[in-house]
Amino acid sequence: MTTIFGVPTMALFGQLLIGLINGSFYALLSLGLAVIFGMLNIINFAHGAQYMLGAVTAYLLLNYAGLGYWPALILAPLIVGVFGILIERLFLQWLYRLDHLYGLLLTFGLALIFEGIGRNYLGSAGVPYTLPDSLQGGHNLGFMFLPNYRAWVIAASLVICFGTWFAIERTRLGAYLRAATENPTLVRAFGINVPRMITLTYGFGVALAAFAGVMAAPIYNVSPNMGSELIIVVFAVVVIGGMGSILGSILSGFGLGVVEGLTKVFYPEASNTVIFVVMAIVLLVRPAGLFGRRI
Repeated sequence: MTTIFGVPTMALFGQLLIGLINGSFYALLSLGLAVIFGMLNIINFAHGAQYMLGAVTAYLLLNYAGLGYWPALILAPLIVGVFGILIERLFLQWLYRLDHLYGLLLTFGLALIFEGIGRNYLGSAGVPYTLPDSLQGGHNLGFMFLPNYRAWVIAASLVICFGTWFAIERTRLGAYLRAATENPTLVRAFGINVPRMITLTYGFGVALAAFAGVMAAPIYNVSPNMGSELIIVVFAVVVIGGMGSILGSILSGFGLGVVEGLTKVFYPEASNTVIFVVMAIVLLVRPAGLFGRRI
């Protein structure tokens, strides 16, 4: 059996694949957090619960509306995104001029409410979600077996993440969004409805979390705790990449997923803490994060 650094290649590439899958979810969720914080200046602690709501909505669409994975992949993010817009209009719009702590406490409370309702309906163990027929099976690459669905998750994450980065950093709409966070009065002078833009931005960030939840549903159980188990790691990824940095969140998400996967091969005992160790080192060397603005 071929080995690399004394590790069988099948085990090494298998963990690398798991790291890329985890990194796909880290990147999507941290991207949504970065969009919301960068544009709205709100620390959205409900992001993990909104990721869970995406998976739950897909499950409900399957069992009550008969809609499979592909329709749910479109409808669930839209439904949860509209729900996020209602949250922004009812609650968050009053907190923009206040300290970050108010937004953090509000979204933390919302997360507890969402998880409590989900636990009451689904139970703590959660429920399975069927893998779509079109993505069953996989391909034998010789050095490893690549499941089709895992490959789809990685490819879809890359497209969504870098498409979002391009839209925000390289288009006129993105320029308006960035300008609205710096000088909303000037942007209003150009006839742009800044409050509506902010509302839609929050809805888009929430929809990204829901999209990740739908993609995670066939891999993990649809559980009310699936977001709370992930959100702390995602916040660490955002801090490492730089709060509000779109590109930093994407690259850090994928990179740290790979680091975590390789750590499980070479030093399994540290796999649950390696991301936080990296975060501590980055904060010591560069407090603003790898891609954030220097403080």
